[in-house]
Amino acid sequence: MSPELRIWLNKLPMFNAIVNGSTAVILIAGVIAIKSGNTLLHQRLMSTALLLSIVFLVSYVSYHLTSESTRYGGEGVIKKVYLAVLLSHILLSIAVVPMVLVTYVRALSARFDKHRRIARITFPIWLYVAITGVLVYLMIQPYYPFNQ
Repeated sequence: MSPELRIWLNKLPMFNAIVNGSTAVILIAGVIAIKSGNTLLHQRLMSTALLLSIVFLVSYVSYHLTSESTRYGGEGVIKKVYLAVLLSHILLSIAVVPMVLVTYVRALSARFDKHRRIARITFPIWLYVAITGVLVYLMIQPYYPFNQ
């Protein structure tokens, strides 16, 4: 692998955290928009959040297909906190993908009663996954080999 490509790949974890953080902000803005009655803004924000999640997924998979896993170097209670956050993040990120897709399709098909019902469950999980993605990055970032 060329040194230029390695440098670019080493920036993906930070990029992923930025995408996750942006997704969280956009999700909150989307809920505020719909509660304010601004349906068009809500649609645009939620479509942007979905697009950012797709960008994140492609970037995350690209990084992990080309790089070795980084082990968390903390010890004691902080390691247990990290592992709890990581485990909940991973499990909920797997669960939320089909939920987001169903929620989005229900909105696209104008089945708003069913959309609202599932969105009330999807939103907090999606938001949690986006926020904990940033937290996981911040906690493991000092242990990336290219940061040492």
